[in-house]
Amino acid sequence: MKIIECPRDAMQGLKDFIPTEVKAQYLNQLLKVGFDTLDFGSFVSPKAIPQMRDTAEVLRLLKWDTPTRLLAIVANLRGARDACSHEQISYLGYPFSISETFQIRNTNATIEESLDRVELIRELTLQSGKELVIYISMGFGNPYGDPWNYEIVQYWIQRLSALDIRIFQLSDTIGVSTPDNISYLFEHLLPRFPKLEIGAHLHTTPAGWREKIEAAWNSGCRRFDGAIRGYGGCPMAKDELTGNMPTEKMLSFFHEKGIPTGLDMQAFQKALEMAAKVFPH
Repeated sequence: MKIIECPRDAMQGLKDFIPTEVKAQYLNQLLKVGFDTLDFGSFVSPKAIPQMRDTAEVLRLLKWDTPTRLLAIVANLRGARDACSHEQISYLGYPFSISETFQIRNTNATIEESLDRVELIRELTLQSGKELVIYISMGFGNPYGDPWNYEIVQYWIQRLSALDIRIFQLSDTIGVSTPDNISYLFEHLLPRFPKLEIGAHLHTTPAGWREKIEAAWNSGCRRFDGAIRGYGGCPMAKDELTGNMPTEKMLSFFHEKGIPTGLDMQAFQKALEMAAKVFPH
């Protein structure tokens, strides 16, 4: 099982800028926990996501002695070049929406244009020894009336995996996933693509987290994104944000089921306490 902590997703929609040093202190604590990956920042337009304008400076302040790897989100070739220039970054994450409306809104490109962009970014990651992670945005439905069904999800994973991309996160960008569609997607996709790593990036209301994580786990998902205290959401999707899957709730579920996580829970508890000071209430 892989647990990915996403402070970038938690921070990106906040209007008040979190000072660079505060971000770095929080991330350095998260690095001590032992997560598989830390989605720590993004190389995107500072006009679109001003909270992430200091990602390069934050990176210079990070230090760790755990195997946790760093992931940065990019939305175009320029951002990918910036991310690839940093040796410390292992993964580039690209939000590939299967909703045409959201793809244009989020990355200023159609789905087909985005596919071309992914191919170029994939070449860059190969040249720099990094790996590309594709987030299937609006992977469980969308609020725009764009078509969505299992076949559409499968079609795009098939096309993207043909570019030799092996890690995908099904992203519930606005919290419309249900236990039924979570189960249906993972039960059908995982056997169909046994060589791919397909994970869950779920957003949820405070009341809905458990049924979603249980559905994903019981359907064979073994890669999970979360954000401490459920902070965050996608500021490009709609005005009201639906929070991330709370990492502490996820961990309580795994602990209750006797599923080992391999995390340093003392370090995690300290990060949990720090989060209350980092994020405005």
